[in-house]
Amino acid sequence: MSVLVYTENWDGKFKKLSFELVSYASKIAEMTGTSVTTVTIGDMADDELKTLGRYGAEKVICIKNDNLSVLDNRNYATVLAQVAQSEGSKVIIVANNNRGKAIAPMLSVKLKAAIGAGVSQLPLSINPFTVYKRTFSGSSFAHVVLKTDVKIITLAQNSFDIIESNRDVKIEKIDVQIDVPKTQVKDVQKQTGKLLLTDAEIVVSGGRGMKSPDNWGPLVELADLLGAATACSRPVSDEGWRPHEEHTGQTGKIIAPNLYITVGISGATQHIAGVSGSKYIVAINNDKSAPIFEVAQYGLVGDAQKVLPKLVEAVKEIKGK
Repeated sequence: MSVLVYTENWDGKFKKLSFELVSYASKIAEMTGTSVTTVTIGDMADDELKTLGRYGAEKVICIKNDNLSVLDNRNYATVLAQVAQSEGSKVIIVANNNRGKAIAPMLSVKLKAAIGAGVSQLPLSINPFTVYKRTFSGSSFAHVVLKTDVKIITLAQNSFDIIESNRDVKIEKIDVQIDVPKTQVKDVQKQTGKLLLTDAEIVVSGGRGMKSPDNWGPLVELADLLGAATACSRPVSDEGWRPHEEHTGQTGKIIAPNLYITVGISGATQHIAGVSGSKYIVAINNDKSAPIFEVAQYGLVGDAQKVLPKLVEAVKEIKGK
C-alpha cells in the first residue's frame, strides 16, 4: 500500500510542480506509515525518473503506450485507476491544474473516491481524513472530511515547499492495454522564447489603469529585469491591448506564483479568484479604495505611469544595470 502520485512530464522532463507533488506525498506517507509511488506517462530516461527519489519517491512507474501519446482524459484516468488498484493506494495525489482537474473526477467515479480539490496544506488529521482548502475565491478556508476508503487530493500549485528526502528509487516500466483515443490532434503549436505564466515564479500584471497599450513598455521592462512573466486582466485582453494567453483570473489562467505584482488592476472578484493562490501580492493603484488592496500583502497608492519608471530604475540599481 502506498500514496500514489501522478507526476506529469513535459517532453520527457519534470518541472517544479512534479517535485512539489512528490514532496507533499512524502509527508502524507509519513503520516500514514506508507511509502510513495509515482506514475508518469510517456517515454522517459531513467536518469530523469530517478530525480523523483530526491523528493521522497520510492517507486516510479513509467507507462508508455502509443494510445497515450495524445492526452485523452478517459484513457489517462483508466490507467491511473488500474495502477492505484494494483498498488493498493488509498491516497492519490494529482496537480490542481487543467489536466488534474479533468482527470480527478473521472478517477473518482472509477474508484468511488472522495475528492479534496485545490488543497493547499497537509491534512489536518488522518482519522478522520480532513483536508484544508481555500474557498470563496480565497477569502475563506474550509476543512473538508473525506470519508471514502480511497481519497483523491488535487494539490494547488506552489502551495507546498519542495522538500528533499533522498530515497533509493525502484523504476518499473510497463505497457498497458488501452483504447485508441477518441481525441485527435490535428496540429501542435508551442509557445517558445517566452516564460509561461503557469511556470513563472514572478508575474507582473497590468490592468486598465495602464490607460493605453502604448504604456506597457515599463511593465515589460520590469518583468524582464525580474525574470518574470507578463499578465493582464480580462478587460485588457478583451480590448486587444495584450494577447489573450496573458489573461489571468477565473475566466483566464489560474496561477499561483511566489510573487504577483499588479499594476492598475482594481481587483474584481473574478480576477482575485484566479490569483489568490499567490504567496505574495503587491498592488500598485491610484485608488486607495480599490479591492485589490484587501488581498495584497503590500500596496502602493500612486499613478502607474509615475511609479513604474521609478520601480524599474530601483531594480536596475539593485542589479547594477
